[in-house]
Amino acid sequence: MDNLKFECFSNINLDDPFFDSLKSDYMEFPDWFKRKAEKNEYAYVLYNYNRIDGFLYLKEENEIPDIEPPIYNRRILKVGTFKFNPQGTLRGQRFIKKILDIAIVNRFELIYLTIFEKHDYLIKLFQKYGFYPAGTKQTMNGTEYVYMRDMRHIVGDIIQDYPYIYPNANKYLLAIHPEYHTRLFPESILFNESPNIIQDVSHSNSIHKIYISGAYGAYKLKRGDILVMYRTGDGQGSAYYRSVVSSVCVVEEVHHISKFPTEESYLQYCSRFSVFNASELSKFYREKRYPYIIRFTYNLALPKRINRKQLLDNGVIGDQTRIVLEQISNEQFSSILRLSQANESFIINQA
Repeated sequence: MDNLKFECFSNINLDDPFFDSLKSDYMEFPDWFKRKAEKNEYAYVLYNYNRIDGFLYLKEENEIPDIEPPIYNRRILKVGTFKFNPQGTLRGQRFIKKILDIAIVNRFELIYLTIFEKHDYLIKLFQKYGFYPAGTKQTMNGTEYVYMRDMRHIVGDIIQDYPYIYPNANKYLLAIHPEYHTRLFPESILFNESPNIIQDVSHSNSIHKIYISGAYGAYKLKRGDILVMYRTGDGQGSAYYRSVVSSVCVVEEVHHISKFPTEESYLQYCSRFSVFNASELSKFYREKRYPYIIRFTYNLALPKRINRKQLLDNGVIGDQTRIVLEQISNEQFSSILRLSQANESFIINQA
């Protein structure tokens, strides 16, 4: 079972075969690892049952003197070690989100990593989310390339700037049924849901999500619009208490099902990022009952889940509002952020 843990180095098995390639690339890796264990430092470890499948170590720094050109007097987050075993399930995106979330919450100015040129897949992954070549570093292991992201620099693109959210956009509540919500948003599960239902699959790991909807007005959605995800009631109690807002997402694009001339092209577009299996997707394509394919980024899990009663009591929605896709005002959106105790560092200040 896929399981991401924040674990002390002393509890991580250095002899796991996962680390063999790191030992090969970095001759000092075993000694470095043991020093981290002695200092009781921590790393993120992705386990697949008892096997290590991913590893991420982050370190705070205030200078990078050993690269060309050097950098001083900045608040820096170093991606010290980053590796995962590819399974075609977009695990890399899950780690990228973790890195960026930590940087924003802790107000780091820069993020950087050093990487060998041969790791072109990882280089492309980081470049997609705003990292740029910033120099080189000469080590006993050879030349490493430095890739960096300046968290204070906004380029105006929702992917390059991810997970920042532009507030000057249309905003909507989008209803999602519980069984689909849980699979799409692994960091936004309710506190009484078992983490074991989160599987190592593309639609859980991915920054990018696809939801197929019949919501009236979905055709109006455009790139950059904000979606506040509304998890509907699950039948285990009153919807006043079981329906909650859970996360904030940003629209990438919306397509009508008629855009896809063949079922194959439709499946190719949807399958990796949708919670629906191939059989369900094929049925949707044939029946055309849910004609809108909404692709969006998963930007922010709300710390406090506000239920329908709280939304009503605070005037965010009306008592007769049946939420499917409901446009909300700037004031309603601000109320949701305030009530949910959201970290507003994710919201770009465009005043």
